[in-house]
This record gives sequence, structure tokens and C-alpha cells, in this order.
Amino acid sequence: MKLVMLLGDGRHLLGLLRSFDQFASIVLEGACERVIVGDLYCDIPLGLNVIRGENVVLIGEMDMEKEELPSHMTAVSTAEIKRAQKAGRDATYLKGSMKNIMKSLDID
Repeated sequence: MKLVMLLGDGRHLLGLLRSFDQFASIVLEGACERVIVGDLYCDIPLGLNVIRGENVVLIGEMDMEKEELPSHMTAVSTAEIKRAQKAGRDATYLKGSMKNIMKSLDID
């Protein structure tokens, strides 16, 4: 059974369920981290992973018959998605900085 998991730190993992225990710890085979930035996505391979139950926020079964992502999404390399993530963080930081400057100048 293929699963998608949302972790407490916001990461999304996909992989095949191999085992679980009474603490909701899960073993995923062929796991990958799916990173999505805008219309870009990248699946970063992780291999065999053990996820402690306390880190799991949400688990869902993926339908093997259906398309995983909308058609407008574009697969990119790991390096490209890292650049897109950095650009997004920089834009968020800049937006916050501009808000603070405007607030200090009493400009709404």
C-alpha cells in the first residue's frame, strides 16, 4: 500500500508501507520527500525510512490507479527546487522586512 504522510515539520513523504507499531511509528520502503514550490515539484529519494509516530501528523493511502499530481505541475531537479525554495524564503523575508519598515514609518 502506497502512503503519503505529512510530518510535524511540514515535510511530505511518500512510500510503500512495510510495517508499523503501537506508537504509530512507520517503516516506508522506497520513500521520497515531495517538495512543491508553486507549480514545480521534486521527489527527493530517501530509500528505507523509519518515521517515529510522534512526528506523524497525517497519513493517507494513495490510489495507484489515479494520477498523483495535477497536469500543470512540472517535475524539476533537486537543485532547481532548492533554488525555488530559497527564492520563496527570500521573498517572504523581504515582504516581512518591508512591512516592518512601513510600520515604523506609520505608512499603511
